[in-house]
Amino acid sequence: MRKSMVMFLLTLATICLVAACREDKTAGEKIEDGIEEVGEGIEDGVEEVGDEVEDAVDDN
Repeated sequence: MRKSMVMFLLTLATICLVAACREDKTAGEKIEDGIEEVGEGIEDGVEEVGDEVEDAVDDN
């Protein structure tokens, strides 16, 4: 029982330390990340459409 309590406390302390060391992003960084995600999504969509067009051309 005592060993499990010590392990629990050590785990809890580790989690707290890791959470406290995490960097918070500024609003500008969050916006920049969002724009990058949208850009990547658009690129993926363009690639998919291009692949579909190529497949359609190959079928004909």
